Amino acid sequence: MIILISNDDGIHSPGLHALVRAVADLGQVWVVAPDREQSAVGHSITIAEPIRITDFIVGGAYRSFAVNGSPADCVKLAISELLPEIPGLVISGINRGENTGISIIYSGTVSAATEGAINGIPAMAVSLDSFTHEDFGPSAAVARRAAQQVIAEGLPDGTLLNVNVPALPSDRILGVKVIKQGQGRFKETFLKRNDPRGRTYYWMDGHKLPLNEVDTDGTALNEGFVAVTPIHFDLTNHAALPVVDRWAEALHPLSNS
Repeated sequence: MIILISNDDGIHSPGLHALVRAVADLGQVWVVAPDREQSAVGHSITIAEPIRITDFIVGGAYRSFAVNGSPADCVKLAISELLPEIPGLVISGINRGENTGISIIYSGTVSAATEGAINGIPAMAVSLDSFTHEDFGPSAAVARRAAQQVIAEGLPDGTLLNVNVPALPSDRILGVKVIKQGQGRFKETFLKRNDPRGRTYYWMDGHKLPLNEVDTDGTALNEGFVAVTPIHFDLTNHAALPVVDRWAEALHPLSNS
């Protein structure tokens, strides 16, 4: 079975290399990942310029390619052109920094896995709750166990796993919570500056807002648990359909209202 690995931190990321080592014996591992950091690009795809690939060496992988595109580009290209057959599993990660709450929408890590799910392939995204922590051992171990479970049992159609691991030694991780996505988000600030030619530019920064919620991916992670959330790409608010349906006549272009 082919396991396709991608990410949004780029093919040089130590998290990706740790992930490859962790699952190398579970299948034939192919890596198709961005050639540079593509964090927070969401599910963007490249349509206005060529997509180029370069052979790359990742220890433990059967074949590896660096791509000058987004995470979604990488998975699309791998499935359509590079792999000899459809992979049995897509894993994206291991990302530096959590992907919980509203951040899931912006995440290139989650988008790479989502692209797998869109193509009917079991998929998972794995993130470590730190931008500076260098020990990917516990998160790689969680990723391996999750991969084994998905390989053995599969996932519901159109569903991927979003896995977030606390930046703690294995013996301090309290357990695993399968839990819903929260609404945690960052509050953006923009630093206004001038370049050497006097032109104004903005540099986005921000901070995480306090979580005013319980039993979500963000709270579980903060408490020291691995947070596992099954998510899907159907954005329909099914509960709102009857409400908006009452507007149908008023929205008709020939309506007199």
